Amino acid sequence: MNDSPLLRLHPNDNVLVAKSAIALGEAIAEFGVRARAQIPAGHKIASRAIAAGEEVRKYDTVIGVASRDLQAGDYVHSHNLTLVDSYRDPAFCQDVRPVDFVSVTERATFMGFERPGGGIGTRNFIGILSSVNCSATVIKRIAAHFTPERMAAFPNVDGVAAFAQTSGCGMSSPSEHFDVLRRTLAGYARHPNLAGVLIVGLGCERNQVDSLVDSQGLKAGRLMRTMVMQEVGGTRQTIEAGIRAIEEMLPEANAARRTRVGAHHLKIGLECGGSDGFSAITANPALGAAMDVLVRHGGTAILSETPEIHGVEFMLTRRAATPEVGQKLLDRLAWWERYAAGQNAQFNGVVGHGNQAGGLANIFEKSLGSAMKGGTTPLCAVYEYAEPIDKSGFVFMDSPGYDPVAATGQIASGAQLICFTTGRGSMFGSKPAPTIKLASNTPMFRRLEEDMDINCGVVIDGELSVPELGQQIFEQILRHASGEPTKSEMLGLGDHEFVPWHLGIVS
Repeated sequence: MNDSPLLRLHPNDNVLVAKSAIALGEAIAEFGVRARAQIPAGHKIASRAIAAGEEVRKYDTVIGVASRDLQAGDYVHSHNLTLVDSYRDPAFCQDVRPVDFVSVTERATFMGFERPGGGIGTRNFIGILSSVNCSATVIKRIAAHFTPERMAAFPNVDGVAAFAQTSGCGMSSPSEHFDVLRRTLAGYARHPNLAGVLIVGLGCERNQVDSLVDSQGLKAGRLMRTMVMQEVGGTRQTIEAGIRAIEEMLPEANAARRTRVGAHHLKIGLECGGSDGFSAITANPALGAAMDVLVRHGGTAILSETPEIHGVEFMLTRRAATPEVGQKLLDRLAWWERYAAGQNAQFNGVVGHGNQAGGLANIFEKSLGSAMKGGTTPLCAVYEYAEPIDKSGFVFMDSPGYDPVAATGQIASGAQLICFTTGRGSMFGSKPAPTIKLASNTPMFRRLEEDMDINCGVVIDGELSVPELGQQIFEQILRHASGEPTKSEMLGLGDHEFVPWHLGIVS
């Protein structure tokens, strides 16, 4: 990066991005512009005159049209930029490039837990799931019993985590909502980061424990148990029985040991939240570069948050491995268009306050950065929310843009780690798959260093290139996969971030 306070991201762009705050009247000689307003860091300034109705381009991608005549040096944001949806050629498979895979003998490795079913864990938790909100308090009480003092006798177990949820009854069944909930619970129950699982129900709910287990192909055993409160004897007796069940699992869970395994076993969920104008310049493309490395080593990168590819979906359909894969992605976007019709929602253009303050005017501009997390390799498959991911490479899982819901779906689909980019400073954490947080700019990283794992602002600062940072991110992912705690783990986050997607009528 040069020393100019402005960045031109593509030769065809008619806006520039401020690396640092620009004062009213400040002249930037190398671009021949004088600021006609104060421009906050991460925000846009017109590089030339732009007529009303003319397309505004960033990274040579249309992010809207000017709502009035603009002059060089004008501040360009939501006050003078209008979102206009238009046809975008999906050009299926046009940009597919073969992956230059690393030879099997030279692929990276990490230290993981080998599970009997063939999965590889990056953590070693025991999990407790509630089939319905009515058993949520009980599973939390069971988990609370296992204090650090009691867990000291089991040093190889990362903890006992309760995954309480707010649904499971008062819902249509069968329904899409019902199927999504069951897929999510089952995905956690079979997750390789859980050495043992206890599922607790009330007894009269629609999401019956027995049919949940049977419908999802779960197999009861020493490390997969179920309980129904109305059958056990009520609240107190279920808590006591649940504690005994976990105590019986702990010695076997504690016997697990990490062994060296190939990086091809890794599935990484990709998230972004609290994005800013630097996200598409530093953190998102650097994470994308890391995912390109992961895919070359045989691993899997999971992009989600369907509303946050709206407007730039062609970046993915052109990399679709087959036309069918590309069309499946368009089908999910069409579903979202129906789902969000008439709502003041992100899919329809409105981004959150933090995004606006960070320099993102609308969903197309946010999507431009969000899609970069997926790197450049072919899009191999498209999955529904919480559907088990059975293909390696770069894949997409349908989800809302709300981070806890999206991450919950990715973990249910098999992600053993989450990589989360942020420009404003998200404090997110997750269990049983830990979250690695990547800051888009150095000032925020320094302000929130207790929460941030990686400073991607070094790209803007001129210390590293995107590919160099991508390699470093990949290497840090391997360390966290091998057990090095993330900042969110050190802070104890993840007990309240299990949020399955609610999309049905509650009656």
